Amino acid sequence: DPPCPHSHPRTCMKCGQGTAALIIRVGDPFCRGCFHEYFVHKFRAMLGKNRVIFPGEKVLLAVSGGPASSAMVRQVQEGLSREAAKRLRFVPGLVYVEEGAVRRQSPEQREQTLAQMETLLQATGFPYHLIHLEEALELPPSILQPGHTGTSGPPGPSYKEAVDSFIQQQRHDGDSGTSVPGHSTQDRPAGPSATPRLPDAAQTQELLSGFEAAGTATAREELLEMLRTHLIVQTARDRGYAKVMMGESLTRVATKLLTNLSLGRGAFLAVDTGFTDQRHGDVMVVRPMRDYTAKEIAFYNRFFSVPTVTVPPLFTKHREKPSIHQLVERFLLGLQEEFPSTISTVYRTGEKLSPEPAKASSESQRCLLCLCRLDTDGGEWGGHWGVS
Repeated sequence: DPPCPHSHPRTCMKCGQGTAALIIRVGDPFCRGCFHEYFVHKFRAMLGKNRVIFPGEKVLLAVSGGPASSAMVRQVQEGLSREAAKRLRFVPGLVYVEEGAVRRQSPEQREQTLAQMETLLQATGFPYHLIHLEEALELPPSILQPGHTGTSGPPGPSYKEAVDSFIQQQRHDGDSGTSVPGHSTQDRPAGPSATPRLPDAAQTQELLSGFEAAGTATAREELLEMLRTHLIVQTARDRGYAKVMMGESLTRVATKLLTNLSLGRGAFLAVDTGFTDQRHGDVMVVRPMRDYTAKEIAFYNRFFSVPTVTVPPLFTKHREKPSIHQLVERFLLGLQEEFPSTISTVYRTGEKLSPEPAKASSESQRCLLCLCRLDTDGGEWGGHWGVS
């Protein structure tokens, strides 16, 4: 969008002095400085309001190289710096799932993308983990069951206990001014050239066969998302991370809401799109970027030079229809052009949904792929959605 539709420059709505560099919504002009402040505040407010990430806790950031997850990493970097007004107090690590095989990249292209991503991850100074999608073929059977949490009781008191414990630890150690404890060296890849080699051709072929067996582009999109999530959660378990941050934006969440409805996953909207997703038990997934539109993220990355890495889309077969995910995204973005509140309205509707329908009453009633309640028995949900 052009920065200003008028012939004369507009003034920032917040400070009343700076010249507007962008207009987020109709009538909301921001200068660069105020936009940066607004963007940072929204991230801290989302974490502060939900109070699920404890001080001193290890948090794994899932990075794809795309705009939203890259902006999320920058928010964490800024929040951990000594200059931050309200410093973040958790211990971050990064994970990147390399998916070049199902994106029809050649081995050379995959190596190139890996090198770009490793440069980006190394620059943060955080521990990072590079994993290949092929590794999903070797996941242990335990991934198909929720892990057991060590805590019980409501989140309020446990959060307070974590804060009190953290403050006492700081007093005991003496606050040196650093925002997080030192990272464990075992979390870092060893040696200067630690880029993992590509999986062997047989593994790649086995993965591709599985994806080709999924008959439609929609099924492949769903399969990719489930395998990626299982890999990220397992990495968190193996490395001792209690929380995983995903970088889904408001635009992505709104698309997911309508996509889920189209796929008959209406009962699971709250866990698939909410701020917290607790279906995995011992590892909680959180979505701190879900209040940002794709437009806000694009402007932030451009204004403040946030590096991103572009990967090609999932492969499609010859003359194949687009996936439901693609159709819904095009539909929403098309509507948004004429009706600017479309995406935020869909998103706000999703805020009112409860995660209760997704909870399984027993292990035998749980879907092995998404860990949500089975809704194919023609019972309450089956009758409601017309499933037989």
